[in-house]
Amino acid sequence: MNIIVQMWRSIFRTGVADSPVHRVFRVVVNFLLHLHPARVSKDGIKLRYTFCLGGLSLFFFIVTAVTGGFLMIYYYPDVDKAYASMKDIDEIVPFGTFMRNLHRWAAHLMVIFVPLHMLRVFLTAAYKPPREFNWVIGVNLLLLTFLLSFTGYLLPWDQLSYWAVTVGTTMAENTPILGAQGPFSVLGPEEDMHFILLGGTTIGQPTLVRFYFAHCVALPGALAGLMALHFWRIRKAGGISRPL
Repeated sequence: MNIIVQMWRSIFRTGVADSPVHRVFRVVVNFLLHLHPARVSKDGIKLRYTFCLGGLSLFFFIVTAVTGGFLMIYYYPDVDKAYASMKDIDEIVPFGTFMRNLHRWAAHLMVIFVPLHMLRVFLTAAYKPPREFNWVIGVNLLLLTFLLSFTGYLLPWDQLSYWAVTVGTTMAENTPILGAQGPFSVLGPEEDMHFILLGGTTIGQPTLVRFYFAHCVALPGALAGLMALHFWRIRKAGGISRPL
């Protein structure tokens, strides 16, 4: 028993003393607790102030990432096999339908809760100094959330996927500067955003591979990195903002 207690204290670096100083020390030396400030505002952590919108957004991202990893095992990013692999997930793979629906609903809820979280931050003026840069990070997280939702549209490779990507890439073609058909365009039709997203001039295998990489690797990695920076900035600003 003493060995277990000693190992526990070695891993989490806690002691037996209980005092305000020791509580702060336990937060500082513990990695998980160190993610939070040593002290937070009592009013700032009330449920009716934050409604746990940020935490729920993180939770739905984790659920989406975990279930997405499960779906990646059975999904083939190939134009001839993608739709069939999705049908196999629904009809053959054990708990496949449950995992796919859980992935989809967690993604939908994340798209809902991230804007609600930003609305709460705006209405409570939590974006004001010294948190201005964190608001900018939050805006980028919102954009990445929308892009994650959009890139997932193509993966089933059905009619809904095809026409959703057609509309999205056509919008990219008509964007200012970066689109060949947009105002102030400086790029040709074989080097603009439309061509880059499609991997050519029409929707095909290169398009599916690009969207698969973006949805499963690039965007989740960027989102996770910005979220870590977002949480770190919250900590350096003294924790969750308090009511005005």
